[in-house]
Amino acid sequence: MKVLYLSYDGMTDPLGQSQVLPYLIGLTQYQHTFHLISCDKPQRYTQRKDFILHWLRNYPITWHSIPYTKKPPILSTLKDLRKMKQLSIQLHQNHHFDVVHCRSYISALVGLYLKKKHGVKFIFDMRGLWADERVEGGLWNLSNPAYRIVYNYFKRKERQFLQYADYTISLTENAKQEILSWRGMNNILIQVIPCCADLNHFNPENIHEKDKLLLKRRLSIKEKQKVIGYLGSLGTWYMLDEMLDWFKVFLEYQPDAVFLFITPDNPDLVYQKASAIEIAQDKIIVQESKREQVPLYLSLFDASLFFIKPTYSKKGTSPTKQGELMGMNIPIICNTGVGDVDSIVKKTHSGILIEHFSREEYQKSIEALLDMLNKSRSHIRAGAMSIYSLERGVQLYQEVYQKISQEIKGD
Repeated sequence: MKVLYLSYDGMTDPLGQSQVLPYLIGLTQYQHTFHLISCDKPQRYTQRKDFILHWLRNYPITWHSIPYTKKPPILSTLKDLRKMKQLSIQLHQNHHFDVVHCRSYISALVGLYLKKKHGVKFIFDMRGLWADERVEGGLWNLSNPAYRIVYNYFKRKERQFLQYADYTISLTENAKQEILSWRGMNNILIQVIPCCADLNHFNPENIHEKDKLLLKRRLSIKEKQKVIGYLGSLGTWYMLDEMLDWFKVFLEYQPDAVFLFITPDNPDLVYQKASAIEIAQDKIIVQESKREQVPLYLSLFDASLFFIKPTYSKKGTSPTKQGELMGMNIPIICNTGVGDVDSIVKKTHSGILIEHFSREEYQKSIEALLDMLNKSRSHIRAGAMSIYSLERGVQLYQEVYQKISQEIKGD
C-alpha cells in the first residue's frame, strides 16, 4: 500500500528514531511505501538530518520535514498544522495514498480531513489520552478560557477520530478497555501495540566487558559499586523527588551505591534536588547519551527506577524505557497505576512494584530487589522478547495494514 505517515514529533528527536522509523522500515518488507511528514526542531534537524537520510537511504520511505515552531502557544501549533495539511494535500494529489497513518491527535486532524474529503483510509495511532495528558500534566490550565476551549475541542475531535478511524492503535489494554466503555464506542476496532524496542540494539550480549570497565572508569564508578539507573527525560510526568527519596533509603542498605541518570535534561535539576535532601553529590551522576551508546550505559545499571504520576490519562501510557530496560535484563522498580506496567511486571517477573510512596514501601521494595539481584535475571529479556520486540510490533501493525488492504480491495 501507499501510506502517508504523519507525525508531529520530529524524526531527529530520539522518539522518532525509536518509535517511528524502526516500525516503518520493518513495514517496508511487506511492500508498503511511505511518505513521512514530521515536524522537527530546527537545531535538532541541523544536527541529525544527515543521519536520518543516511538511515533511510535504502528504503522506500520519502521523508518531508517541516520546521517545528514553539511560540506563541496554540498559534504556533496552528501554523505547523496548516503546513502539514497543505503538504499532505499536495502529496496526496501526486501519489493517491491508500492510507493516512496519524501519530497522535495533531496529525489526526489532517488524517480526518483526508478521510472525509478524499476517502483515504485512516489509522488513528492515538499514543495515549492526549488532551487529558495536557491538562493533568499542567500544560493546559483549564481556568484559562483559551485552554478550556482547546481542551473541549480536542475531546470532541477525539470521539470523531475514534468513530471515523478504520483502525485505532492504543498503547495499552488499559486505555482500550477505557475507550470501549464510552458511550457509542463499543464496536470500534482497536489494536493494542505497546512502545516496542529494537532488542537487537538493546541486547546485553553486544556489550564488551572492556567497554563497560572503561565507561565505569570515565564516570568514576568503582567496579563493585551498586548502580541504580534512570533512563530518559525527567519532565512533567516523572516523579524525581520520590525517586530521590527512594534512593536515599537505598543508601541505608548500600551506602556505596550511585544513582546514574541517562537524560538529556539539565543536570542541575537533579543535583539541586538531591542536595536538598542531603544526598551527597558524588552519589549522583548525570549523563547525556546518543541512542547508539545507550545500551552501553544501561549495562552499568544493576536496576532501574522510574516513578510516573498515576493519573487518569496515564491509563494510555506505555513507557518506552520499559522494553529497552527489560531487553538489557535490568530489573525495574516502578509504581502501579500506569498503563499496563503493573500487569507486565507481574507477568514477566521483571521487577518490583510500588503501591504507595512511603518509606515503609521503599524499604519493602529494596529488600525484594536485593533478593532479586542475587538470582538469575535472563528471564527478564525473555519477557521483553514476548511483549516488546520490534518484530512483534511490526507484525501487529502489518495485521492492521493487511485488514485495511483487504477492505480497499473489497471496496
